[in-house]
Amino acid sequence: MQKHLTLMAGAALLVTLAAPSWAQTSTDTNAEPPTAETVVATVNGVEITLGHMIVARASLPQQYQQLEDEVLYDGILEQLVQQSALAQNFEGDVPLRITKSLENEERSLLAGEVVEAVLQDAITEEALQELYDRQFGDIDPEEEYNASHILVETEEAALAVKETIDGGADFGATAREKSTGPSGPNGGELGWFGPGMMVPAFEAATIALEVGEVSAPVQTQFGWHIIKLNETRKAEIPTLEDVRGDLTQELSQIAAQEAIQDATEAADVQVPADLEIDPAVLKQTDLLE
Repeated sequence: MQKHLTLMAGAALLVTLAAPSWAQTSTDTNAEPPTAETVVATVNGVEITLGHMIVARASLPQQYQQLEDEVLYDGILEQLVQQSALAQNFEGDVPLRITKSLENEERSLLAGEVVEAVLQDAITEEALQELYDRQFGDIDPEEEYNASHILVETEEAALAVKETIDGGADFGATAREKSTGPSGPNGGELGWFGPGMMVPAFEAATIALEVGEVSAPVQTQFGWHIIKLNETRKAEIPTLEDVRGDLTQELSQIAAQEAIQDATEAADVQVPADLEIDPAVLKQTDLLE
């Protein structure tokens, strides 16, 4: 049943692309600004307010929220009018599934309001700075390396390349001519890398070099390498602004989890000791009929 209403909601929005606009722009400069209680329509005397429309828009799928304001206004109002007209045709007691859905929705929304209030108090500049200092304040910047290499298949070929370089050949030109690796056409340049980014044997050989020095042949699972260390530097530590988003998310998760735990621990939660329920019963939607 509910999926049919979802389809109707989307259809109502699409229909308004070709429908006359219900939105009206006021030209009265003395008119009172609209509020959440501003009545935008009545259906058989039942009011639909601007607040209803705002809540409806906020719950729309993202693809609908990209539509123009006027299209959304018309679509949402049409949707609420249709739902109101249909709802007024309902006869009998409210189905249990709807009562339970409304209770769940209210519970969820109120819990969200509590968490939101907690987050507003928790996410402060002071808290962000404190977390930043804990994570980055005592960091010793890692060394980074800029290196080039020539990759060949055998040790004999690597020794021959090393001899050529020691004899004065240009490293980049030799890499373009001899290297079988993907960096060969670029003169063997690998760019900047830090600890753990290269295989251990390659990294160890690179770290052992002085800037400008060329290594003896080094074997890895990829073949034999002749490595030249071009430059070193200290890695930059990110600023607070660089990681503000990540820190905010981390603080949010911590604060929300603490709020949930505190509220749950303070609550008087009782589960009947003699209650035995097969978890598969949750699939029995007919219990709500």
